[in-house]
Amino acid sequence: MPAYLIAEVDVHDPAAYEAYKARAAAAVAQYGGVYIARGGEAELLEGWPAPRRVVIIRFPDRATVKAWHASPEYSEARAIRERAATSRFQVVDGLE
Repeated sequence: MPAYLIAEVDVHDPAAYEAYKARAAAAVAQYGGVYIARGGEAELLEGWPAPRRVVIIRFPDRATVKAWHASPEYSEARAIRERAATSRFQVVDGLE
């Protein structure tokens, strides 16, 4: 069953975040992930707070999302993101 990583990101250092995006994209591809949304305009319809940047990535399954997130391929990118932005990541199972 596919699983989706949903990230809400508040970028504090745009230049560093660009370096993160390039490294993260390579790791995402290596783990079979496909970007569904990557920072397009987000509009809050209900609730709070409004998201600044939303990223949605489809992976083959939940185990692959977790493997990618903990992987050595993603660790360097993750360290850059943690310096450049405040983020909240979640994973949700998709429908078959």
